Amino acid sequence: MTTTIDSWAAQIGAGDVRAISRAVSAIENRSPEAEEILRQLFPHTGRAFRIGITGAPGTGKSTLVDRLAGHYRTEKKTVGVIAVDPSSPFTGGAILGDRIRMQGHASDEGIFIRSMATRGFLGGLAQATGDTALLLDAAGKEMILVETVGVGQGEIEIVRLADCTLVVLMPGMGDDVQNLKAGLMEIGDIFVLNKSDREGADRFEQQLLAMLHMIPEREGWKPVVVRTVATENKGITELAQEIARFREHFANAHDRRSRELAYWKEWLVRLLQTRLLERVVGSHMSEAQFESLAGQVAARKKDPYTAVKEILARAGLKEE
Repeated sequence: MTTTIDSWAAQIGAGDVRAISRAVSAIENRSPEAEEILRQLFPHTGRAFRIGITGAPGTGKSTLVDRLAGHYRTEKKTVGVIAVDPSSPFTGGAILGDRIRMQGHASDEGIFIRSMATRGFLGGLAQATGDTALLLDAAGKEMILVETVGVGQGEIEIVRLADCTLVVLMPGMGDDVQNLKAGLMEIGDIFVLNKSDREGADRFEQQLLAMLHMIPEREGWKPVVVRTVATENKGITELAQEIARFREHFANAHDRRSRELAYWKEWLVRLLQTRLLERVVGSHMSEAQFESLAGQVAARKKDPYTAVKEILARAGLKEE
C-alpha cells in the first residue's frame, strides 16, 4: 500500500494528468488513500497562487475564467481550474461537466480542469475544494482558479480559501449595487464588472466605487473595479495586472505570514468541523434518518436543540 501511495504521489508531483484525476476522485469520494496522498504531498505545496471567482449566475464567470486561464497560458504559467458546480439530484455529480466548459483547453497539458459537486448530506464541498487546490499546488500548477456557481454562504466559504477573491458583477443585475449582499462586499479583493459594454455600465460602476469607498482598507489594500467583456477578451490583461498588483502588495514577509496564518486557522477549523460531522453524524446516522429528523424540526414536531442532543447521544457524546 505504501509503495503504491509513494508511486502515486510521485506521479502527481510530476504532473501526470491521470494520477491527478484519480486523486481528485479519491478526495471527492473521501477515500482513505486521499488523505495519505495529501500528507505526502503537503511539504511540496505553498507555491501556487489561488484565485477565487464568485458572483451571481449569468454574470459570465465561466467565460471569464476561461479567458483568464488562457491569458496565464500565454505567459507560460501552468493553470489548475476547479469549477464548483451544483449537484445533480440523480447522481450527486456535477451538472456542468469539465468537458462542456473550456473545450478550447482540452489538448493543453499545461492546464487541468475539474468540476466538483456536493456529495452526500454532510456536504464538505469547501474541504474537498481546498484539498483539490492543495493537490494541484503539489502537481506544479502555478495559478489555481476556483469558480463557484453562485453567491450563497457555501460559495463565500469556498472563496475564503483563496489568496485573492474576484467578485464578478454585471450591469442590469437589479436596480443598483445596493442589492449586493454584504458578504460579497467583505470578501471581494477585486470587483470585475463583466459585460461592461451593456447599457448602464457607467452608472453601475460609479455606484460600486461609491460603495467600495466606504469599506475600510484591508492591510493597506483598497478593492478595485476592473471592467471586462470576457466574450470578446476585453479587459482580461488589465484584470491579470490587478491580480499581479494584489499579489505583489502582500508579497512582503510579514503580510504573507499573517495571511497564511489566517488561511490555515480557517482550514483547521473547517477540517475539524468536517471530521467531527463525519464522526458524530456519518458514522451513527444514515442520510434518511438525518432527513427524517430535519423533517420533524421543519414540522415543528421537535426543536433543533433536542434534535442535536439526540444526534450526539447516538454517537455516545452526551451533553453535560
